Amino acid sequence: MSPSNAPAPPGTPQPPRRPTEETDPAPTVAQLRDRLVEFARVRDWGRYHNPKNLAMALSVEASELVEIFQWLTPEESARITADPERAQHVREEVADVLAYLLQFCATLDIDPLTALADKIDRNEKRFPPPDTPATAGR
Repeated sequence: MSPSNAPAPPGTPQPPRRPTEETDPAPTVAQLRDRLVEFARVRDWGRYHNPKNLAMALSVEASELVEIFQWLTPEESARITADPERAQHVREEVADVLAYLLQFCATLDIDPLTALADKIDRNEKRFPPPDTPATAGR
């Protein structure tokens, strides 16, 4: 074992380990929601985390995501993650949008995955594929 990859002596601070797909399962939506709720609770942000404020914050964060793509062509937007700095910016804005959405759902006791599944069910009925009998003869 070379000195560069020898284990550090006991008690030596270690750099934070970054989770990987191979070693750590992705957190669940419920786990992330609970972390966000606890994060806000210990900072006494509950008075600010009402449905109105969270919906407004969600809209602002979604607009920040839109702003990244505002003047790009469709082709440029499809290649945005080729630039690591821009890709990181997109990931951060996606995280902000999701964080506010999960906090909003927690405040109103909405399960976002159930809400999404229900919406997909409704849309499948409203918008059947063009080659199904439901649309034949129209």
